Amino acid sequence: MSTILLVDDEPQILEILSSYLQKEGYHVLTAQRGKEAVEMATTISLTCIILDLMLPDLSGEEVCVQIRKKSRVPILMLTAKSGEADRIRGLTIGADDYLIKPFSPRELVARVRAVMRRAGDYSTLSDFVEVGDLTISMNEKRVTKNGVALEVTPNEYRLLTTLVRYPGRMWSREELVREVMGFDFEGYDRTIDTHIKNLRQKIEADPKQPEYIKTVYGLGYRFDDPMKK
Repeated sequence: MSTILLVDDEPQILEILSSYLQKEGYHVLTAQRGKEAVEMATTISLTCIILDLMLPDLSGEEVCVQIRKKSRVPILMLTAKSGEADRIRGLTIGADDYLIKPFSPRELVARVRAVMRRAGDYSTLSDFVEVGDLTISMNEKRVTKNGVALEVTPNEYRLLTTLVRYPGRMWSREELVREVMGFDFEGYDRTIDTHIKNLRQKIEADPKQPEYIKTVYGLGYRFDDPMKK
C-alpha cells in the first residue's frame, strides 16, 4: 500500500483530505509542523508527500529543501500563490508539482497519481549508465560526476535520464515538459529552461560552454556524449 504524508497546519483540511485519500486506498500519515514533516520524511518509507507552503515553524519551501537533502520522494506542493515565479521557485528547490488552492479532492488524487507514476517511469533503463565523467545509477536514482554524488532534484533527474536515453535527439520544450512533468502539467514550458540551467550547473565543467546539454537555438535541447566526438 502506498503511504502518503500530508502536511498542513489546518486540522480540518487534514481530516478532509486524509479521508478522501484513504477512500482511494492510500495509507495516510499527517503532520502539522515543518520540523515534524522533515523528521517523518527522512525516517519513514513514503510514496509521496503533499506539502502545504504555509506552516507555523518552517515554510513549505524550507521543508522541501531539507527533505531533498536526504530523499527523492515525490513532493506535491499546495499553495495559494499562482504566479509563474512562485511555481518556478518551488520546482527549482525540488517540488515535483504544484496544486493551487482552491482545488477539489479529485484533482488532488489525480495529481498524486501523476507524480507517483512519473517517479516510477525511469526504472526501465540499464542499472548503470556511464557517459563522459557522469554515472547514473537507475536503481538508486543517483547521479555522480567523477565519483562524487550530485544533489539533483527529482525533476532534474528525470530530465537528465530523458535526454541521456536518446543522445543526439533534439527535444522541444513542450516535449520535455510532457516527458518530465507529465501531460497534466499546467505550468509554463519555460520552466524547463530553469531545470536545464540548474542541471548544467551541476554536471558541466563550464555551464556557459556545456559539453553535455546543448541548446538548439529556436528549437530546444539535445544531449551529447563528449567522449564520442
